[in-house]
Amino acid sequence: MDYGICNLSIVPLRSEPSDKAELVSQVLFGEHFKVLEIRKKWSKIRLAFDKYEGWIDNKQFLLFSKEEYDSLEKAPKTLAGNLIDFISNENDELTTVPLGANLPNFSNNSFSIGIQKYDYEGSVISGKQPKENLIKTAFLFLNSPYLWGGKTPFGIDCSGFSQLVYKLNGYPLLRDASQQATQGEVLSFIEESEPGDLAFFDNEEGNITHVGIIMKDNYIIHAHGKVRIDRIDHSGIYNVNTRRHTHKLRVIKKII
Repeated sequence: MDYGICNLSIVPLRSEPSDKAELVSQVLFGEHFKVLEIRKKWSKIRLAFDKYEGWIDNKQFLLFSKEEYDSLEKAPKTLAGNLIDFISNENDELTTVPLGANLPNFSNNSFSIGIQKYDYEGSVISGKQPKENLIKTAFLFLNSPYLWGGKTPFGIDCSGFSQLVYKLNGYPLLRDASQQATQGEVLSFIEESEPGDLAFFDNEEGNITHVGIIMKDNYIIHAHGKVRIDRIDHSGIYNVNTRRHTHKLRVIKKII
């Protein structure tokens, strides 16, 4: 078994070993993973954070040791707290890091990946935050464009949005909406929900395909075209611009 870590700001994770393949997710700076298979140009990986699998270009990550992987698994997580920021290495080369990027072994405005040391002077996030902070975090992404497989304020999908909002507050979620729907406690009615709970929506075949974060007073924030705020009722999401329902409610879950 090989192990790797992302040393670039945002790297595509694809369904197949090809640049033309579907973008299923993204790997943010500092995220580590197991390397399941290595080919000439591509490697299949399993992310440590959510066990999500896909193919990554061999030129876009670093291999490192099992000992380093295990150390990161045990260490407290420190995340970049600004929408976008910069890190610099010992040669004063700059690399952008997005909100939610991992800063391994962070201490006193510096961190390291293998033998490479970096300086970072931006804000950081660590530990679990109060549940009421979830909506405040969600607002940081307002108007971010929808991107299938995206996980940043520059393009994000519905489950990437909910996952990253929870991650920034210290709570792990799985990657896809259908996977997230297996977590937490079922709530019977919208009236039982609190801001920060998750609402899931299904298609005509009954498959869960969408997720949003419930706000107070029957509003919901979710990624649909962009990260936007709409109404939610017992039928589903009501788009305040088009004046019609866009998603059919399936279940509400309390995660924390």
